Amino acid sequence: MNLSSSLPAPHSQAGVNPHALQPTSLVALGKSLWRNRELIVQMTKREVVGRYKGSAMGLAWSFFYPVFMLVVYTFVFSEIFKSRWGGIGGDQSKTQFSVLLFVGLIVLNLFSEVLNRAPGLILSNVNYVKKVVFPIEILPVIAMGATLFHSLVSLGVLLAAFVLFNGYLHWTLVFIPLVLLPLVIITLGLSWMLASLGVFLRDVGQTISIITTVLMFLSPVFYPVTAVPEKFRPFIMANPLTFIIEQAREVLIWGHLPNWMGLGGYTLVATVVAWTGYAWFQKTRKGFADVL
Repeated sequence: MNLSSSLPAPHSQAGVNPHALQPTSLVALGKSLWRNRELIVQMTKREVVGRYKGSAMGLAWSFFYPVFMLVVYTFVFSEIFKSRWGGIGGDQSKTQFSVLLFVGLIVLNLFSEVLNRAPGLILSNVNYVKKVVFPIEILPVIAMGATLFHSLVSLGVLLAAFVLFNGYLHWTLVFIPLVLLPLVIITLGLSWMLASLGVFLRDVGQTISIITTVLMFLSPVFYPVTAVPEKFRPFIMANPLTFIIEQAREVLIWGHLPNWMGLGGYTLVATVVAWTGYAWFQKTRKGFADVL
């Protein structure tokens, strides 16, 4: 994510000296995000548009790609594998399986795409560390913003497909932002930590790509949690994606209210992880300029 110098200049801050100690509190994080909100928006837009720069269809790819993948999933799983989701029978399950699978993939991609990019965020923006007064702590936020845009497009495709297959939408879909919020928070925390580690340990990027691939199969994306043998179920439930995937399906597919207590507990843990990741990033950033 190497961005042009024509972007709006960030506000002046205490981080002029790259070796100076940086604030690590959540209050300081909130102030930094608010102070640099315009910069974050501009860089996120540039990140989204830059992904398709030079292609004939441009930004339209962000819509056609999830449509294509949903069509492929529907064909492969309903016609070739004859897959059925637990508790669903009849012809409706052919298309319902692909919709349920697509919900899991949206959540998985939101998590894995940000984490896979995190170790290279600082490495690909060395000029911001060495030469420019720049709030580098916002780089993971920008990556998250771009990924959220594509996730929202995929979510729009999912809802359109659900209407096409079923003829209605559940009103509980309005809770999907609250369901995804704790995942966004915990992913940002992990992203700050990985962005820092990626500077000092160059193997982190390869390791994370392996871990996210493994998580795809250890998350209830292609199967319901009830299909997992009882003795292995605690390991699946310990996966940070499992609860969010299940709750996303509850509000989008089944029309149920989310588990408020579970979401509250998850959000609390996610906030602690985010603060820890941010504090780690701020404490280690003084060494970035020496290593790069």
